[in-house]
Amino acid sequence: MARTLATNTVVDRDALLDFMRPRHRMVLITRRRDGSPQSSPVTGGVDHSGRIVIATYPMRAKTKNARHDPHVSVLVLSDEWNGAWVQVDGEAEVLDALTPTGITDQVAVDAFVDYFRCISGEHPDWAEYRQAMVDQGKSLIRITPQRWSTVSTGGFPPELVEQ
Repeated sequence: MARTLATNTVVDRDALLDFMRPRHRMVLITRRRDGSPQSSPVTGGVDHSGRIVIATYPMRAKTKNARHDPHVSVLVLSDEWNGAWVQVDGEAEVLDALTPTGITDQVAVDAFVDYFRCISGEHPDWAEYRQAMVDQGKSLIRITPQRWSTVSTGGFPPELVEQ
């Protein structure tokens, strides 16, 4: 069986965003209060401003951790297990559909619309979707990429492929 060469492709921000847009399987890595990593498999997308967006709930560990320490990492995976991936490090902000006093935050609800569009396209009833985000008390984690790895694939180093 032929050995596959591992690849590591350096990309600029535009190429990074192009790579991430069609990929929605991700692992979000946040830090617990003691500094240890906490990993969460998530569905995410890239919004119109080039931020990674992930819908969640306020009581989830990833949300609490991102509020406490906004420096997070996201491993963006391909649908195929052996497909390409990239790690993105950035700063997270958490938006909540409801304010602490129970009032709808329209900025957050609009951000959920952008989240849905970047993953699934148009919704048949935006009013219904917006209301569901409020009724469920959802949170949205938005991550601004600050640095990233190469876009990589697994495989063998060159000296082992050529044997």
